[in-house]
Amino acid sequence: MADWTDRMAPEAGEIEAIARDVIAALPAAFAGHAQDVRLIVQEMADAEVLDELEMDDPFELTGLYDGIPMTEKQQSNPQSFPDTVYLFRRAILDEWISRGDVALNDLVGHVVVHEFAHHFGWSDEDIAKIDRWWE
Repeated sequence: MADWTDRMAPEAGEIEAIARDVIAALPAAFAGHAQDVRLIVQEMADAEVLDELEMDDPFELTGLYDGIPMTEKQQSNPQSFPDTVYLFRRAILDEWISRGDVALNDLVGHVVVHEFAHHFGWSDEDIAKIDRWWE
């Protein structure tokens, strides 16, 4: 078992670096469009976000896409805010620790790909058909 006595939990910048590596490795068909999305790492989702999603436990939300999916964008109706993917550091770390069977970079990668899939127009149901991660 690893000795964590002298180690600190990964900070937001480390989570962001992992996420940016994942984005850089996206297939060419998606990579260009992914560059238009802001990436923000926050400690936890705030109360307003949780209320909007009708969630009580902030540890249940590891990531969030906020924007208009590419499949719904219209040239005649420009968006007034940038598409953004949020990663919630403490929720990610909590899941990583509680699972105990996955590398942190794999978990962050999964959350990033899931949220960017929403940007590309995929629903949770679409993602679940090909991604059995949560089973």
